[in-house]
Amino acid sequence: MSEPKASFMAASQVPWGVDALGGRVTEPAWKSRPSWYLVATEDRMIPPPAQRQMAQRAGAAVSEVAGSHAIYVSQPQAVASLIEKAVAALAK
Repeated sequence: MSEPKASFMAASQVPWGVDALGGRVTEPAWKSRPSWYLVATEDRMIPPPAQRQMAQRAGAAVSEVAGSHAIYVSQPQAVASLIEKAVAALAK
């Protein structure tokens, strides 16, 4: 892996803070807005079955691609494609 890519990965894959546990959501956006989900089938952080369950619960349009938890690095075109689909669907 190149040094710039390694630096980016190190900076972007940091643990979230404990303060995040204290956040309160009164109405999750997925309950009232359309959503899309890209299942990373080789994710070792969030198991793909759990991803599918979350996507189904949200009523999301689901795409699947082979890739790791850092799917935006391993499969950037798949991420861009899903974003383009979402934009096109919302533009109708």
